[in-house]
Amino acid sequence: MASSQPIYDSSVNPVELVEQLAASQDWPFDRVGEDEITLTIAGNWSDYALSFSWRDDLEDLHLACAFDFKIPSTRRNEVCQLVARVNAQLWQGHFDIWIEDGGLLYRHGLLLSGGAMANSAQCEAMLAMALEACERYFPAFQYVIWAGKSAEDALDAILLETKGTA
Repeated sequence: MASSQPIYDSSVNPVELVEQLAASQDWPFDRVGEDEITLTIAGNWSDYALSFSWRDDLEDLHLACAFDFKIPSTRRNEVCQLVARVNAQLWQGHFDIWIEDGGLLYRHGLLLSGGAMANSAQCEAMLAMALEACERYFPAFQYVIWAGKSAEDALDAILLETKGTA
């Protein structure tokens, strides 16, 4: 496997790599500022709103991927249980709940301390991990929020592997 070479110097932030990736894939994007870009990517279950932000002081590229979900207060405790169960299965990144508005999102960071430089493969991998996690667990969140299922039942339902064809 060939390693990706850094394509920018340390004076340039990695948001530019994300912009190049979005442009190459014809994804709608908006460069909110020098250190932030937002993208919209259609998935199988939902359109995902992604935001990449660069924090120069932390040397960190942060990714947030929001679902089009608002968690009703009556389902919030069960969704918290589901988030805890799902996060225990993730190797990188995590799901989070915005308590103020009941929003659900996936978050991940790429720490580039000491002048390390991001490359396009890292940015692509962050984006792929976010979309994979959102696509995989979207139905579980839907089962808990709209179908009233327990976190355990929702995970069991989506993790059931079928073999063969009908």
